[in-house]
Amino acid sequence: MKNLFKRLKSQKGMSGVLVALLLVIVGVGLVAGVSSFMNTQSSAIQTSAGTAITNATTAATTGSTGN
Repeated sequence: MKNLFKRLKSQKGMSGVLVALLLVIVGVGLVAGVSSFMNTQSSAIQTSAGTAITNATTAATTGSTGN
């Protein structure tokens, strides 16, 4: 990582700026993608947990094991 920054600093002209902008764009895209994925997974886990809790509560009140 240190060598990457050295290389970016040593480059002359616009190429260093373009590489830095590309890295920023990729980083922002990664953060947005991971955030969206985690929100989706969180909703799925909450739904699954709610269903499991409802089934366990029903089974406990009726004396059934669900099998």
